[in-house]
Amino acid sequence: MFNILFIKVYINYSLFFIGPISSLQGFFHFNFLINYLNNDELILINNILNFINFSSDKMADFEEIINTRRSIREYDSKEVEDEKIEKILKAGMQAPGSRLGAEPWEFLIIKNKETLAKIGEIKPRVTNAPVAILLIANIERSFYKLVWQQDMSAAAENMLLEAVNLGLGGLWNGVAPEEERMNAIGEIVGLPKDDNLKPFCIITLGYPAEGWENKFMDKYDESRIHYETY
Repeated sequence: MFNILFIKVYINYSLFFIGPISSLQGFFHFNFLINYLNNDELILINNILNFINFSSDKMADFEEIINTRRSIREYDSKEVEDEKIEKILKAGMQAPGSRLGAEPWEFLIIKNKETLAKIGEIKPRVTNAPVAILLIANIERSFYKLVWQQDMSAAAENMLLEAVNLGLGGLWNGVAPEEERMNAIGEIVGLPKDDNLKPFCIITLGYPAEGWENKFMDKYDESRIHYETY
């Protein structure tokens, strides 16, 4: 039974359960499986161990995304692919909402340079971004009318994290709650004058310019942590 399948399972098993020990020691540690399992059972074990190792790698990737996300304010001139924009929008819509099916978010993608420049008169960092996404809260759609800001914030953070995952940089440009700013930006993009439609923030996206790469900065501060009582 010492075949390719055996080798695959053995490597997976030794890496996950045994750790960095000698091959001979690992072989004897693993040998009991070979005495009791048939080929189909070995395939099943191999698939399970592959999934475990894959999940472990994904967890490490996720932690890296969280830890390296930075607010990227300067971008390369390279265009952001539509496929990546769609993935970022999907990530935003996967955010937790106050009620499933009643999330308030809508998204307006802006690439037109003239429109970006006009918005840039209000939010300067938007001007030179390859693409900007305006997050709009549709209060009429929302189940809980008073907590739409929380739903929109969750969507925005998901989008920023997915941008890092895709090799992009992003910046949260605040719009709400300043009514004058919300109205001005809404007018630029042709948002109907409706109290139920509220511009929340603008996520600018692009490939980071040199010196503006996503990188780790330790922001952990134990003094801000409290247990049981303040």
